[in-house]
Amino acid sequence: MPGDPSEPLLVDRRPDGVAVLTLNDPGRRNAMSDAMTAAWKAAIAELRADAGLRCLVLTGAGGAFTSGGDLSWLADTNAVAVPALRDRMLEFYRTWLSIRDVEVPTIAAVNGHAVGAGLCLALACDLRYAASDAKLLAPFTALGLHPGMAATWLLPEVAGLPLAREMLLTGRVLTGAEAAASGLVNRAVPREEVLGAALDAAARVAAQAPIATRLTKVALSNGGHRDMESALRWESLAQPVTMASRDMVEGIAAQREKRTPRFTGE
Repeated sequence: MPGDPSEPLLVDRRPDGVAVLTLNDPGRRNAMSDAMTAAWKAAIAELRADAGLRCLVLTGAGGAFTSGGDLSWLADTNAVAVPALRDRMLEFYRTWLSIRDVEVPTIAAVNGHAVGAGLCLALACDLRYAASDAKLLAPFTALGLHPGMAATWLLPEVAGLPLAREMLLTGRVLTGAEAAASGLVNRAVPREEVLGAALDAAARVAAQAPIATRLTKVALSNGGHRDMESALRWESLAQPVTMASRDMVEGIAAQREKRTPRFTGE
């Protein structure tokens, strides 16, 4: 998607309830600048309040997904006290990871390099489709930095501790194809097909019953339930909520009548 350089974040609202967010600073490989961060914060707040939203797709303009945090200010941080740095970083992390608080499913279309905090942003989404030749890496220690942006949580959650240790301790770089083989992304496709694959998945998500979809996302969040009993207790409450919905009546009727259901979120 071509980007207007005056807009660091593009928001495309589609009639099927799908919204596409495009990180739009291709000249800097979509680095997460202060301007982009502010635009992201406002966009996520607006989308969270949209009852008609069914699915959110995130991608980058140009040849990169995002190169991560804007490192241009790091050279001067030695003169800044740790408490101030801690406050700045925590606000940055929480702002970008607020995508985890969007109630509908989220999909990352990793069209190119996803680096550091940019990789973590993709991992914070529910599903990931990547270009086969994209590069995914978390080079924090190579910069003399401890990992940030919840990397030490998100990498193990998505791909397990062995791969998380390898990427964070050795700086291993994965292609999109390797990431798919290791479970870091759901599927790898040719670069020109990435956004299409993500939008196809988003359309399938948007076609499902909204209440059931949102509750299912909650059930699977933060690594899922800690044990089967916890899952059963949640499901014994959440499933009756959907049983009382008009959408369940519509879903069963559509199945019996062999037609596509028309879900309304009621």
